[in-house]
Amino acid sequence: MTNIAIIPARGGSKRIPRKNVKPFHGKPMLAYSIAAAQASGLFDRVVVSTDDAEIMALARELGAEVPFVRPAELADDHTTTIAVIQHAIQTLQAAGEPVSMACCIYATAPFVQPRYLREGFELLSRRADKAYAFSVTSFPFPVQRAIRLNEEGCVDALYPQYRNTRSQDLEEAFHDAGQFYWGRAEAWLRGEVIFSPASLPVVLPRYLVQDIDTPEDWRRAEYLYGALLAGGEIGGDGKA
Repeated sequence: MTNIAIIPARGGSKRIPRKNVKPFHGKPMLAYSIAAAQASGLFDRVVVSTDDAEIMALARELGAEVPFVRPAELADDHTTTIAVIQHAIQTLQAAGEPVSMACCIYATAPFVQPRYLREGFELLSRRADKAYAFSVTSFPFPVQRAIRLNEEGCVDALYPQYRNTRSQDLEEAFHDAGQFYWGRAEAWLRGEVIFSPASLPVVLPRYLVQDIDTPEDWRRAEYLYGALLAGGEIGGDGKA
């Protein structure tokens, strides 16, 4: 049985055009996820799932495999991560690959660290009753104190029942860190829900987490990466 890293990297990013191949601190963004997967020592194969010829060539140059072309119907703005991983597993299995566990690593995750990939693998390996293990981090502020802007443009409490509750008395909340998702092959194929008690958390420090969906996100990520690099907390290849 084999462990496969699957890196989804379609060519049609809208908010940051060509973001999977765009230079980030001197390297294509995709390079960081491939390097972390390789450095972890966990994977029999590191596979990039893409519909784009430039990304295919770059992935192979970086040492990853591109054994299939992702179909167009799985490369639009509405395709889910689970659908992409299902397709990859099914295609590999049809070619004779006995996939045991598959780890989805996002292509725009320059902060992903091999040690946390290993932690996720070890967590899931120890818990046969669980389907997934994925990266999470804590919110820096109590979510129960969130506010919204109403139709009149004024401020209102999103959870008014917590207006007078001390912040230290509120339950800590976490969110998806958007880096990686370990899963048993059968769980991916069944389409089991990831955000559920079927999953185990790999808790990351907040300074290693940054979503990169907009130009503002990208700029913030570059500042954060530069600070971590200067402080010696990560290497030039994105590995700690």
